[in-house]
Amino acid sequence: MRLAVVAHRRSATNSALVAAARARGLDSELVDPHKALTSLAPGDVALARLDVREGLDGIERGTGELERLAAGGVDVRNPPGALIVAHDKLLTARTLRLAGLPHPHTTLLSPELPTAVPELPVVLKPRFGSWGRDVEQCATAEELDAALFRLRRKPWFLEHGALAQELVEPRGWDMRLVVAGGRVVGAACRIVRSGEWRTNAALGAHVEPVEPPPIAQALALAGARAARADLVGVDLLPTPNGGFLVLELNGAVDFRRSTRPTATCSPTPWTRCSRTACGSRSSPRRQSESYGCGSRPVSTSRRPSAS
Repeated sequence: MRLAVVAHRRSATNSALVAAARARGLDSELVDPHKALTSLAPGDVALARLDVREGLDGIERGTGELERLAAGGVDVRNPPGALIVAHDKLLTARTLRLAGLPHPHTTLLSPELPTAVPELPVVLKPRFGSWGRDVEQCATAEELDAALFRLRRKPWFLEHGALAQELVEPRGWDMRLVVAGGRVVGAACRIVRSGEWRTNAALGAHVEPVEPPPIAQALALAGARAARADLVGVDLLPTPNGGFLVLELNGAVDFRRSTRPTATCSPTPWTRCSRTACGSRSSPRRQSESYGCGSRPVSTSRRPSAS
């Protein structure tokens, strides 16, 4: 059996996934979707890691090739449907809501169609977004109008519109959990840099491994199940009552080794992911982030210490 990580980029995470599979004795390589069609045979495994395009106007090419691989007997992990749900934030919102998971109210604002003004304040963001780019808060109707006027210069906005998402009061941090094969294999808090409210590492957020509380793990697992994703990042926002909202999913999540694994998480996310690829399925460029579970617990009642 061969394991191919199907992606367009030789990122640190993609390379580490291949290395972890080889360490387990698997024939593994990083290939683009077109090469995967000619190099994989029935019974092989393809771990799909297609990301959002640089222009924020959709998903990288390759979903058609993944469908052909699956039809030909290749075991495709993170199939096209899961990647689309994870990367298309409008579908993410609908999927999470249908699954009964807490998620900010989300409205599509199209440049071509009349839309009711959403309840303010909101966060305006691309439908296919990443790295915190083109994301801004709008507290008044005037700010929303001005932001939408600026977005008319963006090709992604003209093609897909923008999402107006209910603003959850920023608390200075969020949490990303990595789910692989139906298990939480790593987690980190992303703590905003001074003067910033967005928690993206690409915007300078400090990333600190944490031991996620049970409620966070349960929400992450439920989000992954709702998207039918085999390897996915789940972003959670803390709420004032000590809980979390599921904000976003990431079908090409980046992570790196934690130096302090715990008993509740595997030694490295890569190892668990390679095991997932071998076993049965369970029911910028971007700055690399640390998602191996560490020994520091997190309290949702306050911002965690960066020290």
